[in-house]
Amino acid sequence: MNNFENKIDFALVISVKNANPNGDPLNGNRPRVNYNSTGEISDVCIKRKIRNRLMQEGKNVFVQMNENKLDEYNSLSDRFNAAISKLEKKASEREKTEFVCNEWIDVRSFGQVFAFKSTEDKGVSIGIRGPVSIHPAFSIDPINATSIQITKSVNSEPVKGGGKSSDTMGMKHRVDFGVYVTYGSINVELAKKTGFDAEDAKAIKNALATLFRNDASSARPEGSMAVEKLIWWQHNTACGQYSSAKVHKSLTVIKKDPTKDAHSIDDYEITVKNLEGLEAEIIDGE
Repeated sequence: MNNFENKIDFALVISVKNANPNGDPLNGNRPRVNYNSTGEISDVCIKRKIRNRLMQEGKNVFVQMNENKLDEYNSLSDRFNAAISKLEKKASEREKTEFVCNEWIDVRSFGQVFAFKSTEDKGVSIGIRGPVSIHPAFSIDPINATSIQITKSVNSEPVKGGGKSSDTMGMKHRVDFGVYVTYGSINVELAKKTGFDAEDAKAIKNALATLFRNDASSARPEGSMAVEKLIWWQHNTACGQYSSAKVHKSLTVIKKDPTKDAHSIDDYEITVKNLEGLEAEIIDGE
């Protein structure tokens, strides 16, 4: 029985210092920015990090990265067919939908389109809408992206006649400092359709609060990205007392002194306007 009955809205305040939060492959992997130099982290990137945290917590996830997968399957099709083989061959689309939602937390959270060739050589096309929606994260102020040229001084390939091979040149990019905010919500009606329950909501909440745990890379050294605040609004009705737009607007993140450059989260003021009958739970990130 589904025990998720109250709509949830949430917001996440993220700080970035000397890191590339989300590289743009169409721009030499420089940090994503829009036309007015506002920094951006795509919703796909955020969902990927949530999936990674869910996997680290022992949850079964459908969309896994090859370098971070927990099973032997090399494609989504292989993973899907191996799982769906547990059902009877004549299983209906509804039965398959219920099965995949029950099998993988990211499917019943974010939804998924299954369009694979099945093991019986019959096309499978299942579209699932998930209850958890997440916005791209945008920086509060324009970001300053710094690029540096680097060299790789190692013998990657043997050199005829001996000696050392030529250095390889490259570029690295980083955001000097920035504060990003993203928003999201969890829809009760869609949760009923996928089987998303209160325990799943708790898992998503924990993943958001610890989003950058075990997420270090060359572009994002340990401690360079942090969840500063997770604001979690749980309504007392399925539809919510207020629209998500109004709830999200109740969060304000502004620079304390607009005439000076910001260098830390302490240079910003984070406030949440009180909405009658809707209490905001404010959680410090890690």
